[in-house]
Amino acid sequence: MVDSTGLKIFGEGEWCVQKHKTTVKRKHWRKLHLGLDLVSGEIVCNDLTADDVGDPTALPGLLDQIVSPVAQFLADGAYDGGPTRDLLTARFGAMIEVTIPPPKNTSPSPDAAQDPTVCDCHIAEIATRRRMAWQKATGYNQRSRGETLMGRWKAVIGPKLKARNLESQKTEAKIGVQVLNRMTGLGRPSFERIA
Repeated sequence: MVDSTGLKIFGEGEWCVQKHKTTVKRKHWRKLHLGLDLVSGEIVCNDLTADDVGDPTALPGLLDQIVSPVAQFLADGAYDGGPTRDLLTARFGAMIEVTIPPPKNTSPSPDAAQDPTVCDCHIAEIATRRRMAWQKATGYNQRSRGETLMGRWKAVIGPKLKARNLESQKTEAKIGVQVLNRMTGLGRPSFERIA
């Protein structure tokens, strides 16, 4: 499961706003990309990029960090598209199950009747069963664990970076990953149905 979130950078811009009561033209932030192993609960890949780097652009660097085989890939609609699916198939083989929701306004491809793509199959299933049932059937609802990971990051590590330059901020993010992985290693809740 792959997702990203924004982290604030506090520098002299925010200090000037507080001190002189001026306005900053644009707030600066970095984009934290994290990959979560849904079985172990550990962060298996990470990258910190500038705010103008898109999610599909950062994906090859994230996949380079994964050493174990991948059976299923979950991501949000930002990763939707042929290049992402082609990259995943090239890295992990044709048997990888890619679950990315198509945009709500997407229509099937012209060859959907004769040679449907994965996206065409998702569109047809959503049209037949509705989006929530599709999420449950495909396992896409497990992506909420990635959202929980982002919430844990911002609660434990914090929503802002303290380092000043990008390389130091990348090191700060790697330390945050190690902290969260160590916390996960110390214990995870175990749920059992009792009724």
